[in-house]
Amino acid sequence: MSVVVVGLQHNQAPLPLLEATAVAEDDLHKMLSVLNHRRNLQETVVLSTCLRTEVYAVVDRFHDAVAEIYDVLSDHSGVSVEELSAHAAIRFDDDVTSHLFSVTSGLESVVTGETEVVGQVRRAFERAQEEGTCGPVLSALFRHALQTGKRVRTETAIAQGTTSFAHAAVEVARGRDGTGLRDRRVVVVGAGDMGLGVCRALADSPPSTAPSRVVVANRSLPRAKDLVREAAGGAVALRAARLEDVTHEIADADVVLSAVAAEAHVLEVDDFAQRAGPLLVVDLGVPRNVDPAVGALDGVTLLDMDALSASVARALDGRQEEAVEARSIVASEVERYRAASRQRGAAPVIAALRARVETLRVAELERHRAQLADLSEEEWEHVDAATRAAVAKLLHEPTVLLKESAGTPRGERLVEALRILFDL
Repeated sequence: MSVVVVGLQHNQAPLPLLEATAVAEDDLHKMLSVLNHRRNLQETVVLSTCLRTEVYAVVDRFHDAVAEIYDVLSDHSGVSVEELSAHAAIRFDDDVTSHLFSVTSGLESVVTGETEVVGQVRRAFERAQEEGTCGPVLSALFRHALQTGKRVRTETAIAQGTTSFAHAAVEVARGRDGTGLRDRRVVVVGAGDMGLGVCRALADSPPSTAPSRVVVANRSLPRAKDLVREAAGGAVALRAARLEDVTHEIADADVVLSAVAAEAHVLEVDDFAQRAGPLLVVDLGVPRNVDPAVGALDGVTLLDMDALSASVARALDGRQEEAVEARSIVASEVERYRAASRQRGAAPVIAALRARVETLRVAELERHRAQLADLSEEEWEHVDAATRAAVAKLLHEPTVLLKESAGTPRGERLVEALRILFDL
């Protein structure tokens, strides 16, 4: 058996494809269930973030399993398998380990070292556990990935400064001279984790660059008020509003930042009908929160995730130097995981296999004891010894092969095959 990941992420796939393949929280149960019922998929975890959708799986037949994952992603997104395969990356065995450890450490993110991805990986892992689709192989892999992410952020400076996409988006809105939000009127749409991150970044602004006010518009007014209380304390005045009043709030705004987990547009062209003057709109949603047609309105500058990702990457280019030490830690943790896998792999399976065969041997002898009642005790001991020797010879070659290949992809496949064949 092999471990594979089939995934699409921001540096390989266009935004519309990332939108289509994104898996909402409410859809995870169905997605995991469908994957779990495919013939060649033994364990699965789905990691879907704003700029990444990946299916991690323990598989029987590699090519057939990849085809099954593509079929499920195609059914979910409405995108053809051909288009998916043109932009997806496929990794297996050790490459999966390196990739997941790098993702969890923030090394594959638009904002290098971002802190949000650790929580996203943890939630994906926990959800798969709840749904019963994450077995011993992926459990060990994801636990070690989370440990690696924690170590990278503890032992390196990669998590200093701007370490979330929300904060980075606010930095882009501020502009190169840092004054782009000074005395501006800002509307934040959405009161989830991303909205909270945006509001905290705005509230932490020094007085010389701070907006004059921030309005948080959300479907649930109580949740918007809770967010205002959580983010309050800086130099910026925050106020909560209903999403149904967003057209009125946008009318005299200078900047709109939208961060809502929604499958359809939250802001349409009509919501900007009362606006007057220049307006910067930052759409942090995947799928997009703002109708792209808004970008064609006079005086409106619309930044979606595609444009925003490029701007953030340029703004934080210097952080790549800080990633060198982090990648070294990831490499050492990959080797440590492989060593742990060797210890977990062959020895317990060999012991379980020998115990299973010995149980069968003894049971068969006992079943025939009555038919061999005329054998003396000495003769019976000879029969017992002969069957033990036969079993030992039978298991010798598999045992040697398992020990020699322990820790390799081939060894892991042999171990999983024995577990299935002998129900170990």
